[in-house]
Amino acid sequence: MELAFYLSGLVAVLATAGVITGGHPVHAVVYLIVSLIAVALVFFALGAPFAGALEIIVYAGAIMVLFVFVVMMLNLGPDTAREQTLTQPRYWIGPSLLALVLLAALVALISQGVVGETIDGELLTARAVALTLFGPWLMVVELSAILLLAALVTASHVGRRSNAAGTSPGTGGGAS
Repeated sequence: MELAFYLSGLVAVLATAGVITGGHPVHAVVYLIVSLIAVALVFFALGAPFAGALEIIVYAGAIMVLFVFVVMMLNLGPDTAREQTLTQPRYWIGPSLLALVLLAALVALISQGVVGETIDGELLTARAVALTLFGPWLMVVELSAILLLAALVTASHVGRRSNAAGTSPGTGGGAS
């Protein structure tokens, strides 16, 4: 269990470094997905399978889809897309190796039979999370939902304003 925890933590740190040093937004998103899955595996190793599943579903699933849509809205153009393809091994070998390390840690966790065990004897369930989120933290949850909605409306407005001016968002506004 400790080995899986430390391996997952190391992968999370390395993948996050890949996000920070990534030169292209799509490559950074791929590293971010690996980092989020590593954090989910840390939750599994600590005995919080529900929190790990939420990490994968909410962050690695839903939020990453939103990031991909934002990258698509940037419309980087054909020149950038041609030189930054994901088919070159130097772009996919790093996330693939980190994902293999995570797979080995997950297999180690499952083979030891510790997935689902807890540290202090209390299992984190959906009911416990719901009572916490929609009890004392209700206002924080509602405010974050409003903040996410405002960010989505703003991104949509910025994208439309650039197109209404006769330019595409990736060209910088200059006429050729």
